[in-house]
Order: sequence, then structure tokens, then C-alpha cells
Amino acid sequence: MSIFQSLDGQVALVTGAGNSLGIGFAVAKALAADGAAVVLTSTTERIHERVAELDALGGNAIGVVADLMQPGAADRVVATALGVADRLDICVNNAGMIAVGSAATDADIEHTTDASWHDGIERNLTTCFAVTRAVVAVMRRSGYGRVVNISSTSGPVQVFHGDVAYHAAKAGMVGFTRAVALETAGHGITVNAVAPGWIASGSQLQFEQVAGALTPIGRSGTPDEIAAAVRFLADRSASYITGQLVVVDGGNSLPEDRSWRP
Repeated sequence: MSIFQSLDGQVALVTGAGNSLGIGFAVAKALAADGAAVVLTSTTERIHERVAELDALGGNAIGVVADLMQPGAADRVVATALGVADRLDICVNNAGMIAVGSAATDADIEHTTDASWHDGIERNLTTCFAVTRAVVAVMRRSGYGRVVNISSTSGPVQVFHGDVAYHAAKAGMVGFTRAVALETAGHGITVNAVAPGWIASGSQLQFEQVAGALTPIGRSGTPDEIAAAVRFLADRSASYITGQLVVVDGGNSLPEDRSWRP
């Protein structure tokens, strides 16, 4: 039995939910398990496989293939969500990282091209802006809404070498979250961000597994553990929390002395 209030009758939008072992799909499962109808997006047709999985679990889901970096895509996705029950109560902006089939950027500032900079900002920050702009317009009309942005510890809390665009975008997401939270606080809408640390998702690389083992807790986190934080912020009972960054990193951002071990 869930400790949260029922989401029966509510409609949720979760972007970037195509990976069966990823954070987005874990969030979608958590919301669907408590009764929400969930609209999922991904850049590939695999989103329909995730919808089938949710339906098999007794959920109510719709999949939309959409590249949110394209003009008008966010509005089209939100229109699809409104088609479920003419309402949109929860939005989880998880789209970002890198596109399927693309390589991560590993370049210092001097070797960061204009193209890679713009791609990193568009993919990880502008997509969040476009979706949030569309959903806030809907939520203002109903006087209720929960927006949760999936940021990262990389940028807002810590950094790794390379990919300055990713760090800038994820840090920018926190400022964006706070700005929108202030604008919408009087309309029954809360806007928060969650910052995952090293997470054992389907896309985790070997060096990330090693880094996860070196956290104070001694392991990488799971997508379900991120989903639990998101589910809390998406609940009606979280009505007095807005403009905040919730760090879920196994204590990785705590120690100054990295040679320390318990």
C-alpha cells in the first residue's frame, strides 16, 4: 500500500521514458501504480514497449514519439496529454542526457565546439523550458499542478572533467526551477528539481559503476530510488515545497577528503 495520496483521475506527463531501466520509466511506473494516467515520451518507437509494460501492470498509459528539441514538439505532447482527460496535473521533465545512438561529449572548454555547446544546452535545458512553458499554461487554468525537473548533481553540486554544456544546462535547470516556482506559487503549482547522483540505470557506464561504489553509501542508486523522491514531490501532500533541489546521491557530495572511507 502506498504512503501517498491516490492519483486516481490525475494525468501525468513523463518525458524521456524510453529506457526500460531508466529513471523516466521508473517514475512512470510509480505514478501509474498510484492511479495516474501517464503520457510517456521518447525519441524512438521503443516508448510503445514501455506503454505495453505499464498496461500489463494494470496502468493506463499513452506513448508519444517526440524529439523535444524540435519546435512545436512540446506543445504537441502536451496536447496529447490533454486529450486523455482534458487536464494535466503532473509533469516530470526527465528528457536530456544524450540521444540514442550518440556519444557523450568529453572535451575541455577550449575544444568545445559551438555545435556541441548548443546541442548540450538545447537537449538538457531548452527541452525542459519548452515542456514546462506548455504545461504551466494548462495548470494555471486548473489552479493545481506539480512540476518536477530531473537535474543532476553534475553542475548544481559537483562537476566532472569535460562536457561543460551539460554542467551548465543542469545547473541552469535549477535556476529555471526556482524562477518558475516563484511565478507559479500563487496558482497552486509547485516546481521542484531532483538531482540524481550515480544511478545504476540501463545507460550506466563501467566507470560510473566504479564511482557509485565509492560513494559513502557504497553503491550506485537505483532508478526506483529517484522515482520515490519524484513521487513525493508529485503528491498533493507536498504542497508547501516549491523551488527546491532534492539531492539523491548516496552522500557522494558530502566528503571533502576523497581518501576517507567508513
